[in-house]
Amino acid sequence: MSRALDLAEQALRAAEGDEAEVLVHAERSGVARYAGSVVHQPTLVDDAMIRMRVVRDGKVGWASTNRANGLDELARRASEAADQARADPDFPGLAQPAEYPGVDGHDPETAELGPEDQARLAADAIAAAGDFGLYGYFTSALTQIALASSTGLSAEQELTDAAVLSLAATDGASGWAEHTSWRVSDLDPAATTEEATSKAARTRDAQEIEPATYPAVLEPYAVAELLRWFSYDSLGAQGFIEERSYFCNRVGEKLFDEQVTLTDNGLDPVNFPKSFDFEGTPRRAVTMIENGVARGVVWDRMTAARAGDGHASTGHAPPEDWRYYGPLPTAFDLAPGDAASVDELAERIGDGIYVTRLHYLGIIDSRGAVLTGMTRDGTFRIRDGKVAEPLVNLRFTVPMGEVLGEVPGLTRERMLVNLNELYGERYPFAALVPALATTKFQITGTGSGPGL
Repeated sequence: MSRALDLAEQALRAAEGDEAEVLVHAERSGVARYAGSVVHQPTLVDDAMIRMRVVRDGKVGWASTNRANGLDELARRASEAADQARADPDFPGLAQPAEYPGVDGHDPETAELGPEDQARLAADAIAAAGDFGLYGYFTSALTQIALASSTGLSAEQELTDAAVLSLAATDGASGWAEHTSWRVSDLDPAATTEEATSKAARTRDAQEIEPATYPAVLEPYAVAELLRWFSYDSLGAQGFIEERSYFCNRVGEKLFDEQVTLTDNGLDPVNFPKSFDFEGTPRRAVTMIENGVARGVVWDRMTAARAGDGHASTGHAPPEDWRYYGPLPTAFDLAPGDAASVDELAERIGDGIYVTRLHYLGIIDSRGAVLTGMTRDGTFRIRDGKVAEPLVNLRFTVPMGEVLGEVPGLTRERMLVNLNELYGERYPFAALVPALATTKFQITGTGSGPGL
């Protein structure tokens, strides 16, 4: 039994109500940040958040604490919250015990990394920066998720993750690279920095470009960010129920290029595998787009109860910090194509732009799936099928239906792109995606050049 499950069961014994559930979300993590090639702001976290949900007379109350010696007080506050709540007609009751899929996702070496190890790996990244200043971090963590309920449900899982981010920058030049895995042995901090410095060296003397709609090659970093923001309103059940989703009244229609197949596969050991969600429902893979056809969205128990009509949870109840979004994909899996490299994608589009990553995104039109943001740290012109001169950062405004609507190609090789921004409680998640070529990527303005 893990420390987290033991704590959940202790808290459950203190609960008072018709039904009760306790979720423990614990982490032991460290971040070694660097700026200007100097390690600074080392951060260590060793914490366990305990959340209790009590049901009394059909009313639900919540309370939380990170004090393991305050469980009686936690139970009292949850009961008071239930007494003061209104009955929720959509509350599906607490989850029943279930059989959970066997997954990995825990690496002892990664779990045992301490601050000295994190600082050493950060130093490896910095040493490869050469004449560039290096900005970013090395981080690793052990995360424990445990659930115990008066229904008899008992679930626990230990997750590890590690990531290295390298932004190589100086005046007038910058390049980006980032790698992640649940096994630290999969990472090479020096190689990550070398990728960033190689890109940065090509960004000097960046030029402007006229606003227009261009064919574009998007690296996996950019593809992952677009999918993440597309998911907020369009790929989860809450946006679907509230009629904000691009999929509303369109499930079963061909909306995208037939090469586009997008799944959320939280069981894949190449990603960050998880056996259950934050309601205790077993995770399962969900195909959201199949050969360009919209197939559906991900669900949790609450949204399935609201929707009725035979809907059921797909095991995508989110952590507390994301609850206002409703259920969301957390293990994107975009099927690969047949292109051998990004250079081959550039050959296929002939003339256009090349985008390394995206920044500062926002949703302009949720029902139309229109996103906006900026390119950063490696934007180039493509001429005659070759990546050519560097460009300044560009403002884009793109309907996802257009970006994914005509796809000249995707690479065979895919990359696991970290989507955990280290804010709030640790919950590793990522996108396994190829690079992608699109015929339509709308540039609406220009910004500053690369660099500091």
